[in-house]
Order: sequence, then structure tokens, then C-alpha cells
Amino acid sequence: MFLPFFQSLRAAGIPVSLREYLGFLEGMKAGLVTYDVEGFYYLARTVMVKDERLLDRFDRAFAESFSGLEEIGPDDVLDALDLPEDWLRKLAEKHLSDEERAEIEALGGFDKLMEALKERLKEQQGRHQGGNKWIGTAGTSPFGAWGYNPEGVRIGQDVSRHRKAVKVWDRREFRNLDDSVELGTRNIKVALKRLRRWARAGAHHELDLEETIRATADHGYLDVRTRPERHNAVKVILFLDIGGSMDDHVQVVEELFSAARSEFKHLEHYYFHNCLYEGVWRDNRRRWSEVIPTAEVLRTYGPDYKCIFVGDASMSPYEIAFAGGANEHWNAEPGRVWLERARAQWPHHLWINPVPERHWQYTQSIEMIREIFQGAMVPMTLEGIERGMKALGR
Repeated sequence: MFLPFFQSLRAAGIPVSLREYLGFLEGMKAGLVTYDVEGFYYLARTVMVKDERLLDRFDRAFAESFSGLEEIGPDDVLDALDLPEDWLRKLAEKHLSDEERAEIEALGGFDKLMEALKERLKEQQGRHQGGNKWIGTAGTSPFGAWGYNPEGVRIGQDVSRHRKAVKVWDRREFRNLDDSVELGTRNIKVALKRLRRWARAGAHHELDLEETIRATADHGYLDVRTRPERHNAVKVILFLDIGGSMDDHVQVVEELFSAARSEFKHLEHYYFHNCLYEGVWRDNRRRWSEVIPTAEVLRTYGPDYKCIFVGDASMSPYEIAFAGGANEHWNAEPGRVWLERARAQWPHHLWINPVPERHWQYTQSIEMIREIFQGAMVPMTLEGIERGMKALGR
């Protein structure tokens, strides 16, 4: 009965293996979630999804396989909801009080509930608010929206108030984790984890289990050994475009910056506007009074740093190609010269662009920067940043 679900997952682009599918069937056979619909959803998701980027696709495939009651009429509900009666009774025992179960028994159980729903759909004319019988909003009727009944049928309501409905997957809590969407801080951290080189540093206060076992066996008594914690030893220098057209991307760049500061212990950052020139700065409030010569930055940080530029690369082509082309000051040398110097100093470099990749070809300056960086430009999506981190880590 679950084979169509397995096929839906594969059709949605989720790489579910036969081994994972059989593991899911074993869990069902063992009775892990026999009377728990929400548990069934989480069991299936845990066993068959190994990459959090695919959670939204899983939710959609799950909904496609197990939902659809809203599209059928009341006469078809009993046929569509093919649930064993003992399942419903066990579910009621788990979630309902004695008083609530008594109310349902008085109504006549699930079959009577469906029959009453069909009758009231025929009898009722117009909208109803409150009360305990008609289909409407609020109240305690088993049918309607924004009310409460322990075994009700939700009609015309976009979300669940009490989260009792079996379709928890329609909340799609992880829809922003699809690898084609723009990112939040948490998701960026997931992508940045691709750029890691572990090293142990600091005080010895992490338990070294293997050494403890070895030392205990050698000495005949418990000999606890510790070691320094592991830290990401990658060094990163970050250049952030600020102002102008980048104002449209402030939030996502802030999220990237926050994630980078959290992920990389060795991180240096500088701001620039549109293109890299002879001066950069650390504090935007003092961008004119505390300018740092770019040549000094090039001398300070060695080639072991990974260099990342973040900007939309959207500007006048003159700002890249000609002296005096900058729109805020007279630049003695073209921006291209400074970008090439940065690339030469930091061989591992990358440009992250918040402009959607499908639009790059329509902006001349983006194509010019891509040429300077020899194609090392990625979009600011989960997939794009992961791709960039893999390239930097080579």
C-alpha cells in the first residue's frame, strides 16, 4: 500500500533508496506508529530523508500521497478515509479525555459523525457563527472552522488552531530549506559548514575516549585523558559591497555575515562600494574618515586565507574598466586592477551574488566580474553557497 508513496518521493527528486524504504516498512511492521498519524509522518520523514534541503519536497510528496479530502464531497469521505475503526478508537483513547470520548460515543462514533455531516450539509442554508450544531465558525460544533470539537471535521479554515488535524505536513515548516531559495542565517550556516578544516586548539578539556580506554587498560585503573576541542581552522577574508543597489539585499547579507562570524573562528571583514578600489573600511559610519588602504590589506593577510566577495556586481561598466570611473571618488586605477590583485593574493576566491542567477546575463557589469573571477561566482542560495564552499575547499 505504500509503494505509490515511495514512487511519489522518487518523482519529487528525493533519492530514497530501496534499503531506506524497506527500513520504513520494518518500522511500520514493528508497530512503532500504528495509532499515531503524526508519528507516521515523522517516522517516514526520519527514515527516508537524509538531507534537510529535501524536507519541503518530502512534505509536498507526502501531501500528494495522503491528502485530498478537501477536494471530495461529503458522500465520498468514508470511502476516501480508509482508516480501520480500531485505529480511530485507539487514537481517541490516546488524545481524548473520558468526557470527550463519552461525547463521541453519544454521537455514535466516526460513522455517525460522517452521516451527521452529510445531513447537515443538506439542511444548512448560509453561514453560521458559534453554536454547537451547524457548520460554521467558532463554537463547539464538530463541523466548521475556528472552534473546538475533539473529533471534528475542519471546513474552510487555512490553518489548524489546536493542531489536531492529521495533515501536519501541510504546515511545511521547512519550505525555506529547498536548495533553490534564498537563505536565512541558520540555512547559511548549514551551507558554510562545507568549508571546514579541523584543528585542535586551546585547553585540554574535551574527553578523549579512545586514549582514556587505552590508558586505563595499560595502567589497570581509570585514567581519564582529555584533549583540546576541535575548531574550524579555515581563515576567511570577507569583502562586503554596501550601499546603492545593495540596499535591496541588506537583510540577506546581514544573515550571511552573521552566519560567517559564527562559523569561522578566523574571519576578517571589510566593506567596499560597487567595486574594489584603493581603499576599504570596517565601519560604515566612518567610511570616509577611517579608510584602510587596500594595498595594506593585501600585505597583511597571506595566501592561506579564503577570499569571499559579496555583492550584486551591478554598476556602470566604467567603474570596473576605467580610472576615474567610480561614482563617489576619483579612482587612480580601474577596479579591475584591484580585483585582479586580490585574486592573485588569495588564490582561493569566490564572489557570492544575491541577484538571481537567471538575471546575470542581462547585466554587463556582472558578466565582466564573472570574467575577471574566471567563473567563480555563485548565487546566494543554499545550493549556490554549498557549491562555492566546495570549490574554496579544494
